[in-house]
Amino acid sequence: MERRGVALRKTTARIGGLMFTRESKHRIDTLIGKGTTVSGDVEFVGGLHVDGRVAGNVRSDQAPGSTLSVSETGSIEGGVEVPNVTLDGMVKGDIRAREKVVIGPTARVEGNVYYGIIEMTLGAQIAGKLMRLAPGAGGGAAAEARAAADSA
Repeated sequence: MERRGVALRKTTARIGGLMFTRESKHRIDTLIGKGTTVSGDVEFVGGLHVDGRVAGNVRSDQAPGSTLSVSETGSIEGGVEVPNVTLDGMVKGDIRAREKVVIGPTARVEGNVYYGIIEMTLGAQIAGKLMRLAPGAGGGAAAEARAAADSA
C-alpha cells in the first residue's frame, strides 16, 4: 500500500494457526500454549487462545466481545459456551456461541453446534447437528431445549 510516496505495511502477527492484523478485533487475554494440558473447567474474561489441550468445559463471562480461538494444534474435550468462537482445531463436545462461530478448514467438531451466525470453510468436519439460536438467546440449556423443540 502506498500513500503520497510513502510505503505503508500492515503489521501482522501469527499466533498458532491464526493470523491477526493490527486492525483485528481479537484480543487475547489468556493463552494456553502448545504442549500445555489444562485438566478441569476454564472460565475466562475477554479472549482465550488455545494452542494446547483443555480437558474440561470452556466458558466465558458472556460479554459481547468474549472470544475463544482454537488453533490447529489446540483441542478441547468438553462443552464450549462463549459468545464468539474461531475454531481451527478440535472440540469434542457441544459448542454454544450466541454471536458467531467461524469454523476453519482444519476444524473438527464431535458434538452439536448452536450459533447465532456461522461461517464454515470447505474442509471443516462436524459430527453433530447445526442449530441456529434465536436472536437474543443466551445459549445454555434453555436454548438447547428451544432448538430441540424447533427441530422436532
